[in-house]
Amino acid sequence: MPMSLLGGTSSAAGFDAPLALLSACHERIAKQCATLQRLPAHLAAHGADADAKQAASQILRYFETAGHHHHQDEELDVFPALREAVAGSDALCLRDMMARIAQEHRALDADWQRLRQQLTAVIAGDAAALDAADVAAFAARNQRHIAFEEGEFLPMAARLLDESQLRAIGQSMRARRSA
Repeated sequence: MPMSLLGGTSSAAGFDAPLALLSACHERIAKQCATLQRLPAHLAAHGADADAKQAASQILRYFETAGHHHHQDEELDVFPALREAVAGSDALCLRDMMARIAQEHRALDADWQRLRQQLTAVIAGDAAALDAADVAAFAARNQRHIAFEEGEFLPMAARLLDESQLRAIGQSMRARRSA
């Protein structure tokens, strides 16, 4: 597959550093979105060829597994740990952050369901199935979401969570992926 369609790979962070793992996942989400954004032009030029089908399959597989786990990691593990750790004015700020993130997750999930159907059609050979506007909207929403989490949420989590909480989060993340 041409490098121009799939792009490179990112390094992996471990479960012993769950916030770094979430950040590394953001890098992989951005890379998957970049591949997704290249796909409509590739489909227009080459149709639903083997490269397009492979790219669509990889994007689909990523967002159905690791991308899905990422939202669960935040909402099921990081959010509760932060609620336990927070006090004072951080509580209000954190409540608003978590509400925003959860709402963005729902919007991203809805965007993904549209794209999931379109990518499945591309894999089946339909070169016209992928809507460039849906791709652009999904990529832009992810970019904004990642910027917020990287700029505000993860730094706050790093400040508030202690080693035992981080260890428990990492163990839960590992278990989720093993199931």
